[in-house]
Amino acid sequence: MGRRIAILLVVLAALACAGSALAASPQELTITAADGTALSCALVEPDGAAPAGGWPAVMLFHGLGGKHQDMEPLATAFLAPAGYASLMCDARGHGASGGLFGLDGPTDVADTQFLFNWLTARPEISDTEIGALGISLGGGAVWNAAVAGVPFKAIVPVITWTSLTTALAPQGLSKSGLVVLLAQQVPTARWDPTLLAAVPALTSSSNIAQVAALAAPRSPLAHLSSLAVPTLLVQGRHDFLFDIDQAEAALKLLKGPKRLYVGDLGHSPAPNPPAEQPTYFGEAVQWFDRYLKGTANGIDKKPAVELAHDPWNGSTTSYAGLPPTKFTSVALPGTTTMQSPGGKVERGARLTGGPHETFGDSTVTVRYSGAKSWDRLVAVLTVAGDNTPISAGGTKISGANGVATIRLMNESVLVPAGKRLVVTIGATSTVQSSANALYLDDVQPGSSITIGRMTLKLSVLQKAVSR
Repeated sequence: MGRRIAILLVVLAALACAGSALAASPQELTITAADGTALSCALVEPDGAAPAGGWPAVMLFHGLGGKHQDMEPLATAFLAPAGYASLMCDARGHGASGGLFGLDGPTDVADTQFLFNWLTARPEISDTEIGALGISLGGGAVWNAAVAGVPFKAIVPVITWTSLTTALAPQGLSKSGLVVLLAQQVPTARWDPTLLAAVPALTSSSNIAQVAALAAPRSPLAHLSSLAVPTLLVQGRHDFLFDIDQAEAALKLLKGPKRLYVGDLGHSPAPNPPAEQPTYFGEAVQWFDRYLKGTANGIDKKPAVELAHDPWNGSTTSYAGLPPTKFTSVALPGTTTMQSPGGKVERGARLTGGPHETFGDSTVTVRYSGAKSWDRLVAVLTVAGDNTPISAGGTKISGANGVATIRLMNESVLVPAGKRLVVTIGATSTVQSSANALYLDDVQPGSSITIGRMTLKLSVLQKAVSR
């Protein structure tokens, strides 16, 4: 993707080559939705005769720009051998399906309800024991269908959002580089016009109210406190599209059985090690076993939060709730005037003790003055000598003088003892590195601002678990 941060969707194809024979082959088919739109789908069923009452089943939902074939290896390598049928379809505007891309909007929810009814009407499928698992865009499909009343018995949203507004435009400043990249995953000719109309406002952060209005019916957050479906959340440690906060919000609000797995999977810059996939997808199967089949396998008795070590070494650390954290604050004094284009301020400090492992909501507080046509501040946190950021954040500002508190994304990253942390401030993330295209939209050429004292307030685990 050149200067842009690449979105790394979970690669499921490796699962089919894990060394065991596939339990079943996909039946490719076309299902006509309620409005006449043709949806390209596949049904995978276990070998042999269906049990009395029919096979329990899981509906699978792919990521942005993907297709249902992306999910077939999960169905054949994990779910069918465990006794589950699986239905997966190309979302509207994707693959061989008709219709327009709706970003998990009301039409997509209606499709999910229609497909649920189609699946449960089959004589070999259970009428009631139906779960759902979706990745990224597919995770949003699962959430929005569940809060709309599709009667799943258990769900597994993977590396996805609960609030599109806070994911794409936290503090009113769009992650414009990511938005541009996301927009390229589906040809614009296949977009719903209302979505397409909102792209300029989102990429320029010029009309966040329009963005919020579009995001509201596609964001389950406001409805999660009334949702009781058993939910296994799977989120990435180091994901600049959907950070840990997106899953934490759900963990705090959900009323039913719930559990959170945080691992090395996700969007860029997550490494997505194939060796970790059997762990979290294996837990997903256990979750369905418990809540679709009623198997007493103990997963509901495990601690509520599980944090995989980074880099993945086969080990995890579990907690009764969210991991205990502490704050460490570092003053970054100085006075520097910067001008666009390309103006930046870099300040650094070493933390005492360590190693430290970030987790939770960190901030950079910036005192500024003399702002001339400068309406935003972006902060990027790195370890000296490493171009891959620990985290980043941005906010709109107003007025010539003031204090801005920039909330950094909730990322879990190990900071080795003795390493120097660097905070880079500018109008875009590219001032930290040309490869960092998280925040691309810039201030006007010739704009200027003076950056005074800064304070980094870093949230870290009370005890680092990675090495």
